[in-house]
Amino acid sequence: MPITVGHDSANTRKTLTVGDQSVAYYSIAAAEEAGLGDFSKLPAALKVVLENMLRFEDGKTVTHDDIKAFSEWAENGGKGTRELSYRPARVLMQDFTGVPAVVDLAAMRDGIKALGGDPQKINPLNPVDLVIDHSVMIDEFGNPRAFQMNVDREYERNMERYQFLKWGQGAFNNFRVVPPGTGICHQVNLEYLAQTVWTDEDQNGETVAYPDTLVGTDSHTTMVNGAAVLGWGVGGIEAEAAMLGQPISMLIPEVVGFKLTGAMTEGTTATDLVLKVVQMLREKGVVGKFVEFYGDGLDNVPLADRATIGNMAPEYGATCGFFPIDAETLRYLEQTGRAKDRIALVEAYAKENGFWRHPGYEPIYTDTLELDMSTVVPAISGPKRPQDHVALDRAKEAFFNVMAEYRGVDESAESTDMLAEAPAPDTLVDPFKTYPVEGEDYELRDGAVVIASITSCTNTSNPYVMIGAGLVARKAAALGLDRKPWVKTSLAPGSQVVSYYLEAAGLQEDLDKIGFNLVGYGCTTCIGNSGPIQKELSEAIAEGDLVAVSVLSGNRNFEGRISPDVRANYLASPPLVVAYALAGTMDIDLANDPIAQTPDGKDVYLKDIWPSQKEIAELVEQTVTREAFQSKYADVFKGDEKWQDVETSDAETYDWPATSTYVQNPPYFQGMGKEPGEITNIDGARILALLGDMVTTDHISPAGSFKETTPAGKYLIERQVPVREFNSYGSRRGNHEVMMRGTFANIRIRNEMLSGVEGGYTKGPDGKETSIFEAAMAYQDQGTPLVVIGGEQYGAGSSRDWAAKGTALLGVKAVIAENFERIHRSNLVGMGVIPFEFTGDDTRKTLELTGDEEIAIHGLDDIKPQAEVPCTITYKNGNKKEITLKCRIDTAIEIEYVEHGGVLHYVLRNLAQEPMAAE
Repeated sequence: MPITVGHDSANTRKTLTVGDQSVAYYSIAAAEEAGLGDFSKLPAALKVVLENMLRFEDGKTVTHDDIKAFSEWAENGGKGTRELSYRPARVLMQDFTGVPAVVDLAAMRDGIKALGGDPQKINPLNPVDLVIDHSVMIDEFGNPRAFQMNVDREYERNMERYQFLKWGQGAFNNFRVVPPGTGICHQVNLEYLAQTVWTDEDQNGETVAYPDTLVGTDSHTTMVNGAAVLGWGVGGIEAEAAMLGQPISMLIPEVVGFKLTGAMTEGTTATDLVLKVVQMLREKGVVGKFVEFYGDGLDNVPLADRATIGNMAPEYGATCGFFPIDAETLRYLEQTGRAKDRIALVEAYAKENGFWRHPGYEPIYTDTLELDMSTVVPAISGPKRPQDHVALDRAKEAFFNVMAEYRGVDESAESTDMLAEAPAPDTLVDPFKTYPVEGEDYELRDGAVVIASITSCTNTSNPYVMIGAGLVARKAAALGLDRKPWVKTSLAPGSQVVSYYLEAAGLQEDLDKIGFNLVGYGCTTCIGNSGPIQKELSEAIAEGDLVAVSVLSGNRNFEGRISPDVRANYLASPPLVVAYALAGTMDIDLANDPIAQTPDGKDVYLKDIWPSQKEIAELVEQTVTREAFQSKYADVFKGDEKWQDVETSDAETYDWPATSTYVQNPPYFQGMGKEPGEITNIDGARILALLGDMVTTDHISPAGSFKETTPAGKYLIERQVPVREFNSYGSRRGNHEVMMRGTFANIRIRNEMLSGVEGGYTKGPDGKETSIFEAAMAYQDQGTPLVVIGGEQYGAGSSRDWAAKGTALLGVKAVIAENFERIHRSNLVGMGVIPFEFTGDDTRKTLELTGDEEIAIHGLDDIKPQAEVPCTITYKNGNKKEITLKCRIDTAIEIEYVEHGGVLHYVLRNLAQEPMAAE
């Protein structure tokens, strides 16, 4: 479908000739010549947004004032408040978030028919790629059968979903599906889909070149910023609106410059670098901001490392972590098999339109910070947040402190802080416990690493760390070492290219020897699909109340995410994942202590099996080739025989199977009128949950497994689904009945209304403890509105829209927190739930909230973006307190979204009013 550009009243459209191709483009220099401002000192990331304004300038949704605002941004030192209508080139999805998005589109087709509109209006206007990567679980591991057995189980579990997605592929225009077993969406995007400079025909049939941009229904969409492609994660709700031609409303962002100098030293990896970057940027505070990396140090950062840093933007809280186009960008495009004429266009366009990183590149930034990469040390992060950076030589000590706090023996010292300064852990009370494992000749001890997984696009996209992991395995196997018997090991690459070069280097055989067999191509452990550990181990952990550990090369280690058997989760580079599998415990100084012994009793240290940078670089050069990428992506949309055999219908609207427990028609648009409603004041609201700091979207809407005793489990049992076939919350996101019951149901969430209780529980209308779902339904029956109270960084983590959808379906009208993470705030608004922030010194703690209060919020019937409104808290004893809240409906268009009941309702009503297409 052609791109519809603006009318270009400033005459910024020019022609660029590269070889034998001639394309139109929108010139930033021409905009300066037209008197729209001085843009010479803008960061490259912001120039991408500026070009978007030039291309879509129509005098209405985008005006000259919008364009001039970028010059004013630079004049004001990187500050601006202008609201923009931004249109990304394309949309990326994965199946966990993609299934509910396609469900919504299918429901919108039903909804528009009910309003008398044309179902064909519900079609993506922008290209959409959905990659099935979140569904494979690690049921089988550590043997040559693991991959095929896991694939077989994946299809058994997910056939209903795959039939639905295949229907969507045929029913919707501009919608492609990358089948299971291909790779992770972000890695496929980086290695194949992304072009850095995009081309398309406009409404006049002329070819236009412009920066490749996207939004994705996964927070780690930011990975592709490593290839100078501006992209970030949004909820499925916002992505669906973008697909349907609705611009994304955004304020001109602040841009923080992160200057890199020096070079990485021997023994360190890209993972060590990114974990340090995450720590620094979290301390800096970059939520809602762009981060752009610059400095001469970039000459020493390969694109794979840049992608690793870009991938982790959600972990440091930024909208994106952007790298400008330079010679390394071109080298990567060449290596990964992009067309020669596209690479030539990228270079010519970047240099012509001011996107090229030249020597001395140092634009205006809102703020800056700097890192000398030579100071980076080997590290891990954990036990429950990516920003909890721990130098490897302090990891044992840090874990001792974790255990001391967990066991409550930190009272043996003056404070937890003192423990960090304690001379030696063995001089303090030992907080560790052991417990026998039935049928095994070993005992399990606190700190035992029971999961060691090379997983996630964050690191498996990087051949330097993957080759490094293979070489650690080779050297370990040559010494006769093996994983400890209690460690569940797995290798789940983000694309088939990884297997190609590991096999070409002979390293897969070495990884197999110590249990890192291929288990599948997908997110696996990183998304919580780690699969069950050995039954006897699980029982020992539970009966002994042990603190078991996972070590993974992923990007998320939030509580309750990786496995229900694991309490402490650590992020590490792939080589360190292998090393921890050999050691089998966190209670070790991996940097200095022996990590294992050879069969003849000789101590082996990490330095004995750690490869040099030269060894790694030589193998990368030999095996990571253009031909490898071209061969593996030749039939990327075809899939294997299993995918080709999936049968589905070709109907215009979906025939919802009444008995399906995976895909159900959601209630959002049922009974919807043609006109929007009004935003009304909230009176007599009760508190559904009183939550603390860093409540993530994993806490709000978990993705992993659940038990038969949960509301979701009971729902499935009632429908004769055996526990073995429960699958995961993530796989059932096409069924709102399951997801409502799973909202606020994370096994580690703590509702402060209850004392000492973990899990999705609260007080019902009768004051008794019950599940959050059952309490919400009881309040709905009474017609009582609900609010949720939170602390700092509410909604951090994944972009999952179900964290907002579930909140809305439970009857929550408002969420009041100290502050919000960007994507979740937007998702709440997109579902018609109003986010509010405390002002002044008010918090749930200073207000002494217990959850028994009634809440009233007024001033909503004439609300303005970011307005302050009065809130009355009525305490259980009858006392009242007036406070002021800041409404986090941030833009004028978001006011309209809430009036309509959500962004999809807004889009649906507008599309229903358009005339029917001619036959």
